[in-house]
Amino acid sequence: MARKFKSGDWVKLKGKSFAPKMEVLKYVPKKDSITGLVNSDNYLECIWYKNGERNSVLLHQNRLIKLIETGGIYKA
Repeated sequence: MARKFKSGDWVKLKGKSFAPKMEVLKYVPKKDSITGLVNSDNYLECIWYKNGERNSVLLHQNRLIKLIETGGIYKA
């Protein structure tokens, strides 16, 4: 599967109207628990800030949509 995002893109979870705006850091390798193969083209590490605290999460790229607005310091 082709990569849909690049580092620095702003994304949001699909179907979640109150999900935080997140920035893509990088694609990370993740081992499939069923097949045992390592996949490095589908999972992203994303960050967002809440109350001045940095949070990060690992998500599959198909769960995200790219936002048109970009960058800047924001408060969630």
